[in-house]
Amino acid sequence: MAKRTITVHHVRALLRGAERRGIDTVPLLQAGHIPPLLLGDDRARVTAAQFARLFRALYRATEDEFLGLGPAPSRPGTFAMMCYALLGCRDLGTAIDRGTAFYGLFPGGPDLALERAGGEAVLSVRNDLGRDEDRFLTECLVIIWHRLCSWLVGRRIPLRWADFDYPPPPHKDEYDTLFGCAVRFGTDRTAAGFDAHWLTAPLIRDEPAVDAMLGGAPFELLSRREYGTTVAEQVRRDLAQSLRASPRLPSLGETAARLAVSPATLRRRLQLESTSFQQLKDAVRRDAAIAGLAEGREPIAELAARLGFSEDTSFHRAFRRWTGTTPGAYRVIGSAAGHGPGSEAPRSG
Repeated sequence: MAKRTITVHHVRALLRGAERRGIDTVPLLQAGHIPPLLLGDDRARVTAAQFARLFRALYRATEDEFLGLGPAPSRPGTFAMMCYALLGCRDLGTAIDRGTAFYGLFPGGPDLALERAGGEAVLSVRNDLGRDEDRFLTECLVIIWHRLCSWLVGRRIPLRWADFDYPPPPHKDEYDTLFGCAVRFGTDRTAAGFDAHWLTAPLIRDEPAVDAMLGGAPFELLSRREYGTTVAEQVRRDLAQSLRASPRLPSLGETAARLAVSPATLRRRLQLESTSFQQLKDAVRRDAAIAGLAEGREPIAELAARLGFSEDTSFHRAFRRWTGTTPGAYRVIGSAAGHGPGSEAPRSG
């Protein structure tokens, strides 16, 4: 099943620190198997695998866990030592306090804080990461800390809300999915809130588990997005599983029956989550198409048929609407970027 694709806005943001350091970003994009020309189209997207390769290439090039986006570098191994320091804590609240204190020891590091008020826990990023003009590092800190907390206690901690003290970006529609909760911009702080009872949850991880988690960190923490807690996620998972088995995607009625609700109820619940059944169908097909093209093995005509398009022309029209370019151009550009059969993903160091 194809994973969600990632907007090109995040690719540009990821590269910003390397650009400031004068590092040539073309080889980094090639290491990520990302066609450089895609950065010029706001509708372009990349696969999670491409983004992960780019992340690792940037990590090696900058030798900085903040990828050059922070006011000061964070030496490789800092995040790992913080994780090991949390293992002796009696509960999650103590672990968060220790982790925020740990990063407070480093000048220019993130100023994180945990507040407890009215049955709610609020994790905030208090310092102005001025060099982070795209706010990518700021958002990553919120996401990674939330996912790390969930990993430490072995349960997904639902966020109640996420607030950001800056205007909504052009890709604001991505955020509800990214954080799994209501997201607001232009507030007086950057923070996320969850039920305070999670602070008393015991930690269930040990040192071998941390070793294994660190093998894919931090990207694996960033990429864990689907939890099945929203109706849209349940519908998307059902559609993606169906597409893997057959080119014909189920109808709204068929999906509603599998979720044990009426079509009208499903339509209404998706509307409350600011999406629709057709939008989810398009997103599933789009992500599967991009993944198929990125792998570079399947002829475009066969890919179109596998995704349920009766004609190549209708697939081309849909792909241009989704991404701003054609499947053929994407694949030609991708091949020129050194991205095709036989390419090997770089390993994280």
